[in-house]
Amino acid sequence: MTLKLEAPIRSSPRGAPRDARVAGTPLRGPTATELGSWIPGISASTRVFDALCAGTNGIARRDFVLALAGAAVAWPLAARAQQPAMPVIGFLEARSPDAMADRLRGFRQGLRDTGYVEGDNVTIVYRWAENKIDRVPELAAELVHRQVAVILAGGGTAVVFAAKAATPTIPILFIVPEDPVRLGLVASLARPGGNLTGVNFFNSELVAKQMELLRELVPRAARVAVFLNPANVTTAESTERDVDPAARAMGLQIQILRASTSREIDTAFATFAREPPDALFVSNDAFFNSRRVQLVQAAAHHRLPAIYTGREYSEIGGLMSYGTNIADAFRQAGVYAGRILKGAKPTDLPVVQSTKFELVINHQTARTLGLTVPQTLLVAADEVIE
Repeated sequence: MTLKLEAPIRSSPRGAPRDARVAGTPLRGPTATELGSWIPGISASTRVFDALCAGTNGIARRDFVLALAGAAVAWPLAARAQQPAMPVIGFLEARSPDAMADRLRGFRQGLRDTGYVEGDNVTIVYRWAENKIDRVPELAAELVHRQVAVILAGGGTAVVFAAKAATPTIPILFIVPEDPVRLGLVASLARPGGNLTGVNFFNSELVAKQMELLRELVPRAARVAVFLNPANVTTAESTERDVDPAARAMGLQIQILRASTSREIDTAFATFAREPPDALFVSNDAFFNSRRVQLVQAAAHHRLPAIYTGREYSEIGGLMSYGTNIADAFRQAGVYAGRILKGAKPTDLPVVQSTKFELVINHQTARTLGLTVPQTLLVAADEVIE
């Protein structure tokens, strides 16, 4: 677009050249008032223009107006350059983005609850480990080098410890399934201390309840296979520690299966051809969650009743799930991220303990397996998928 500026032309005596002095008065430039009417954004109250224009003898009117037009265009650019930089959040995850749609939606909702919208007034830099835990320290270092304002560490305790090792100063938000005090992440739940705080969603502490629900749905079960991920050392150890006494109390025999790759999951299921269990328990783990389609389909192929730790499994055909609403945990983390961007310190933000626990039953899968779901479970369920 071409900006065309035309100054009003004052009349001069007939025959006199336009740039000649009229009645002994020096040729003057436009006043600030005139400029204000020609060029939007130029205030008529700017007295400097009149001072510059009055009695100009060596500045041609056209040159003066063109220079001023350039200033009018440059002014908003300079104003934008002086605006503060948009804050940046580092999002560090062990999984891949295709497994995180609901959780990302929850995190962004939490940010919106505190007045931040991605791409509008906050930037989120994502680093996905794609289930390769050995890459996490490098990805954490990248976010620290980027000097992000806060880091969300998700996908297991290994990710949180990697972020913690990468920086003692940048605020870190964790989402963990175990007691963060016992893990050594915070000094206390009420006063975390240091640069970490976040959400404890308890899933690893629900093992006994999950085993009880599985036994109620499958009362004939005598032997239960339990999937653990040895790469997630802390969670695997706590789950194995809790599942043994829970199983003994119900008279159940436990078969531990360890898998940290897709191939190892297939290998574990292949052992069922020789010695099939009566039911299956898939422990809380970010890798298992990312491979939930594989796990649910394998369980269906072997006609195994199974319980999982998140509703995402039941939504794609898993028999039953009981655990925290993880999407809501990410929403809570988003709220804390927004508060930190506004100046809050992690040490002043108590660890949030999730209180939303969901029992989801896939009734169609139960019928396919020939199971009758007790009325007590149907009543207790937060959702029954038909």
